[in-house]
Amino acid sequence: MANKKLGRQTVALQDPPSVIGSAAVVGKKEGEGPLAATFDHISQDDSFGERSWEKAESAMQKLALAAALSKAGLSVSGLDYLLAGDLLNQCIGSGFAVRGQDVPFFGLYGACSTMAESLSLASMLLDGGYGTKIAAMTSSHFCSAERQYRSPLEYGGQRTPTAQWTVTGSGCVILADQGPGPYITHVTTGKVVDKGIKDAANMGAAMAPAAYSTLSAHFQDTGRKPSDYDLIVTGDLGQLGRDIVADWFHRDGMDLKNFNDCGTLIYDLEGQDVHCGGSGCGCSAVVLAGMLLNGMAGGRWKRILFCGTGALLSPTSSQQGESIPAICHAVALDIRK
Repeated sequence: MANKKLGRQTVALQDPPSVIGSAAVVGKKEGEGPLAATFDHISQDDSFGERSWEKAESAMQKLALAAALSKAGLSVSGLDYLLAGDLLNQCIGSGFAVRGQDVPFFGLYGACSTMAESLSLASMLLDGGYGTKIAAMTSSHFCSAERQYRSPLEYGGQRTPTAQWTVTGSGCVILADQGPGPYITHVTTGKVVDKGIKDAANMGAAMAPAAYSTLSAHFQDTGRKPSDYDLIVTGDLGQLGRDIVADWFHRDGMDLKNFNDCGTLIYDLEGQDVHCGGSGCGCSAVVLAGMLLNGMAGGRWKRILFCGTGALLSPTSSQQGESIPAICHAVALDIRK
């Protein structure tokens, strides 16, 4: 078997899997933002008809999965695997969404990098011949994340300028061993990076070093340059984290002119008062399943480097005074194999 490894962290897929369906489901606030036209379903009620925020998150995943399967012309029993995760303890958003469904399931946790993580693993499974059709899915919900990581909504705590707004949304992408594209051609798996940031209200600064590390590894392993991509997009660094990464590459003599961040794209930062932008597993997932894949299908971009970023903290670790470790996984999407 041919060695598919490039350098220390990257895999070049021999038989790049194809995207054959995707769907993005979001809440009311996301539907009021600049990407509204790219979403498949916008709920006017963030409860999604459920009695708790956690159940609402599972409902979003069910909607996203059903819509993506419909576009792919599949039923859930046609999937070899479903890879999914979320921000909730024990990944109950995903596990409960899949409960009773006829599909082998891998539950994943990579914080807000989970969409890129699920796509990475799904791509390698397909390239290895371990299936023909796999779904990758994630979600987050503003209210369930606030309850778990910060404080109940009723508390009404003041948000700092560096804070980000957790996206209420779920994105699902169906991959197949054969299809019209776009294709996942390369996967760069991140390392856990911790530069000592302890402020849980400044995730952008905590995750920026991980994004810089993975992007640097990708360019070194593949021999590619930033200009080889029509768009390089990180998951949810927000405005501050995006600027930090751009500054570091500029210091290295490498200008990222085609660089953006899902957290700055999904909201009108000033008009919607989200401070540094969006965050959460659902942030990069719905931007990918909506704006990015639609743009590739429409010819706007031919090659994208999609880089999910995640802060691997918990309320317990923060209360114990720990700094915030972070990770970033990168997936190269191309309309050509």
